[in-house]
Amino acid sequence: PFKILYMVSDLLYILIYKCFGYRKTVVRNNLKLALPNKTEKERLSIEKKFFKHLCDMILEAIKSITISEAEMTKRYVFTNVDQINALYKEQKSVVVFMGHYASWEWVFILQKFTEYKGYAVYKRLRNKYFDALVKRIRSKYNSHLITTKETYPALLNAKKNKELTFNGFVFDQSPKAKKAMHWQNFMGIKVPAHVGAEIIAKRLDMATAFLKVKKIKRGYYEATFMDIITSPKDFNNFEITNASIKRVEEQIIETPEHYLWSHKRWKHRNEVPEKFK
Repeated sequence: PFKILYMVSDLLYILIYKCFGYRKTVVRNNLKLALPNKTEKERLSIEKKFFKHLCDMILEAIKSITISEAEMTKRYVFTNVDQINALYKEQKSVVVFMGHYASWEWVFILQKFTEYKGYAVYKRLRNKYFDALVKRIRSKYNSHLITTKETYPALLNAKKNKELTFNGFVFDQSPKAKKAMHWQNFMGIKVPAHVGAEIIAKRLDMATAFLKVKKIKRGYYEATFMDIITSPKDFNNFEITNASIKRVEEQIIETPEHYLWSHKRWKHRNEVPEKFK
């Protein structure tokens, strides 16, 4: 039951944050980099709220295995899925940009509201047990998980077979600096950008959209599709990626504690190649 689940989450917060200090230094440094105008007291408050939210997400992800479809649809609400279904009627596959914000584990319930074949791009985990667990959680509603290397061949094959696909990219990760094709400002700091989602959309003539997710209260989320573009080829290179990262910034500024501050998004900030400065 969710009442018990969040009691466990509160205990997990004490263990992760107060006892073990999991990635506390990373979180603290990230907050200082991205939110320099906040006072130390304000950043400490955000830090504590973030760790509470992180513990909720961990338990909610595990809960995904047993949660009923009816309960999930009540807790993760799409406000305008009709706009995505309109693209399906136009025979357009879709690439969706998402940030590590609020909740990305429950987004897979979207499969119950659309006829698209769903693909989710993910990075394979080193630990085989946890990799299998992630696959089990994320494929519950018939989404297909593919690694970054498998993405283009899989989607190209789907296009050849005339399958309409809905493709989710949590794109605000940090790629290898030496291989980065594009660097962008994220919270005022120049970092390498993942541009694969935009490139695939243009090559395969897919529509694009940004999915804004908002945490309404503990265990309840609201997701809205924004910036729907039916012809990405009409945009300059990386223009869509830049616009999407701006959307993530807007979310962070609005409610910073719901961003994933524990990943090292700004680790390459001092490695900017001369041509990107």
